[in-house]
Amino acid sequence: MSLPKCPKCSSEYVYEDGNLLVCPECAYEFSANDLDEQERIIKDANGNVLSDGDTVSVIKDLKIKGSQSVVKVGTKVKNIRLCDGDHDIDCKIPNFGGMKLKSEFVKKV
Repeated sequence: MSLPKCPKCSSEYVYEDGNLLVCPECAYEFSANDLDEQERIIKDANGNVLSDGDTVSVIKDLKIKGSQSVVKVGTKVKNIRLCDGDHDIDCKIPNFGGMKLKSEFVKKV
């Protein structure tokens, strides 16, 4: 059984100490039950909580790496999926295809 990463600093070096899990890097102590109860909450630029299947609108022109294309302000993206990582929205943008977005550049419609 592999141990989860630290929820505070994302360290991989978590170890068990009795019923608790301990992070040696930030000294955070937590239990495995706490992780089950704690879900990652992803919010848009206005602070609204996002969930799978929501429709969002882009609030800033976004340049696409490796391309001359730009996703324009106001582009609506339907049926988003939330994922882990820096780019926490996985979606299909009309005329561009599948890509990942940061939640700070979208607002819930």
